[in-house]
Amino acid sequence: MSTFLLAFVFFLIVVAAMAIGYILQNKTISGSCGGLGALGIDKACDCPEPCDRKKARIEREEARQKKIEEWQNNKIV
Repeated sequence: MSTFLLAFVFFLIVVAAMAIGYILQNKTISGSCGGLGALGIDKACDCPEPCDRKKARIEREEARQKKIEEWQNNKIV
């Protein structure tokens, strides 16, 4: 049991040291390839037109906003 506790404490110390080193370097996290920004892509989906699921989601949100506005107009103060 003491071996496991010793190993756990060792790994905690290593993780804490890495966290402190990262904080002191004051760098931002980036991937090894620089991410999508390195490829000139601003967003994950460069589609000129949104997909059907996104269109449906936008329509639902617009309908919801319309209902909220209607409710606000018909509300008794």
